[in-house]
Amino acid sequence: MDFVRYAESSAALLNTELPDLEALVTFLDKRAWLQPQVNDRDVAVLRRFQRDLRPVFEASSLDDPKGVVDGLNALLEKNPITPRIADHNPANLHIHVANRAASVADLLIGEALLGLANLVCDLGPTRLGICAASPCTHVYVDTSPNQSRRYCSDRCSSRANVAAYRARQKAAAG
Repeated sequence: MDFVRYAESSAALLNTELPDLEALVTFLDKRAWLQPQVNDRDVAVLRRFQRDLRPVFEASSLDDPKGVVDGLNALLEKNPITPRIADHNPANLHIHVANRAASVADLLIGEALLGLANLVCDLGPTRLGICAASPCTHVYVDTSPNQSRRYCSDRCSSRANVAAYRARQKAAAG
C-alpha cells in the first residue's frame, strides 16, 4: 500500500468538484475498473466526505496539530476501515482498505483516511496545506524534505511568482 499516494489522492479528491455521477467517473479515469460500479450514493457520500475532510487540511495549514489529529480520528471513527490482505496476485501481496463488496465511496474514503493517517504519523500533522496563490483554495500534501511546499500546483506557483514580480516592478517604478 502506497500511503503517500493515497494521501495525495485525498487532496485530489478534495480538489475535485463532484456535481454528478459523470464528474466522479471522470475523477476515476486512471481507475477504470471502478467506473462501472459508481452510483449516485457514491457521489453524495463523497461530497459529504469532502466537507468533513477540508477542516483537517485547514487545521494543518494553521499549524494546529491537535486539530489535524482530532479531525482525522473523528473521520476514522465515522468511516471505519476494514483492511485486508489482497492476494489476487500472490507475488505481490498488499493491503486493501475495504472488502470486495465495498462501495466506490467507501474505498476512496478508506484510502484517503489511511493514507492521511500514516502520512501524519510519519511526517507530522503540518504536512497538509491550502494553496497560497490567490484566489485558489485547493489543498495539497507536502512531502518535500524541508516542508516548503506552499502551492497546489506548478501553475499556481508560477502565477504567484509572476504576480509578485509584477508587484515589485510596479513598486520600483512608482
